[in-house]
Amino acid sequence: MRIISGTHKGIIINAPKGLPVRPTTDRAKESLFNILENNFDFEGLACLDLFSGTGNVAYEFCSRGAQKVVSVDLDFGCVKFIKESITKHHFTQLTAIKRDAFTFINQCSDKFDIIFADAPYALDKLPVISSQIFAKQLLNAKGWLIVEHQSNLDLSNQSHFFEKRNYGQSTFSFFKNTI
Repeated sequence: MRIISGTHKGIIINAPKGLPVRPTTDRAKESLFNILENNFDFEGLACLDLFSGTGNVAYEFCSRGAQKVVSVDLDFGCVKFIKESITKHHFTQLTAIKRDAFTFINQCSDKFDIIFADAPYALDKLPVISSQIFAKQLLNAKGWLIVEHQSNLDLSNQSHFFEKRNYGQSTFSFFKNTI
């Protein structure tokens, strides 16, 4: 994994072996961040990375100038690695939390400009992520939710859906508040 752009551009992130992760590919991540850069100025944003795994997407938010980044994962090894990366790369705006993502959603009272959720593809609750986030009103008025999922899963019938992009076996489904 590498950081694509920003203050930490080009840094290679080498996660330890054995973590239960499927990191977003550099190609898909670069495409995602091109879309986001055309719609957001990262300076000052609050971002949430659910099912963070190695922290790959959270690091990209930090490198591009997000003011606050919260990374949530249930796996102790993943959270430990993210915390080590925070120290190593001076990501002072990044907080790593060891918690089930759905528990975090239900207990969270903060609002975010961008929420990225990359749940395990086999997770049966994956289709309800968007409805729970909107029910808890975790997005700012012009905020976006991006859910990464298998390409054979169609989330276009979900409330607040507005676009999807396919990258091989992975798809990003985009959701936003209807204003």
